[in-house]
Amino acid sequence: MRRWLLALPLPIVLIGLWQLAVARSTFSLIPPPSTVALTAWDFAFGGIYDYAYSHTLVTHALASLSRVFGGFVLAAIVAVPLGIVLGRSAVLARFVDPTLQFLRPVPVTAWLPLAMILFGVGPRAAVALIFIGTFFPILINTVDGVKYVEPRLIEAAEMLGTARPAILTRIVMPAALPSIFTGLRISLGFAWVLVVVGEMTGVPQGLGAAIMDARNLSRTDLVIAGMFFIGILGFTSDRIVVAIGRRALWWNPSARA
Repeated sequence: MRRWLLALPLPIVLIGLWQLAVARSTFSLIPPPSTVALTAWDFAFGGIYDYAYSHTLVTHALASLSRVFGGFVLAAIVAVPLGIVLGRSAVLARFVDPTLQFLRPVPVTAWLPLAMILFGVGPRAAVALIFIGTFFPILINTVDGVKYVEPRLIEAAEMLGTARPAILTRIVMPAALPSIFTGLRISLGFAWVLVVVGEMTGVPQGLGAAIMDARNLSRTDLVIAGMFFIGILGFTSDRIVVAIGRRALWWNPSARA
């Protein structure tokens, strides 16, 4: 409760500054917070404006959630094992790393035309874009976590006759988990950024699609409401990853802070 109370003043100040900035302008494309609040309520529960987006939040949110977690989970399934292998094998890392570093700086938006060609117009292209964008942070953090495990721990285990599979599961993986969870947390937040780009591929439903339609209709209040709900879902999913990380890293004092 103390943490929530400490975090509460900043949003209140920002909303107050927003209200003051809009109130001083005779004409502004940015609506006041009260208008956005009404639009957000209507988007979630209906009963105010009675138009196409009234009471449709659950439909759009579920569509976005399926794409975010679809791309994110696929990226984690591929990136974590690959990162462990690359972190443990210097030879394989020298073979694969240049190609990965070549592809990593390419913006996700540049992949948009190729994703639409390869996967068609629709949800699969959105999932593919989220997969591409979340893959590299997970991979790099996993590689670094495995690579920088304290060598003396591995040497001590080998001197005690520990088998190689046990060294991986009982020493390398626990030591690399903080870095892996950092990569997962960064990637999941990035996935919510990418969902708006991914839903530019012509999907009919999703918070990103609703934001893009609202932009075309000059409904800035609906754009901000969509941003607000993406923020809520992103924050909630981040808290879930943090909670899982605390459970998995129960032995690490810094993870409980």
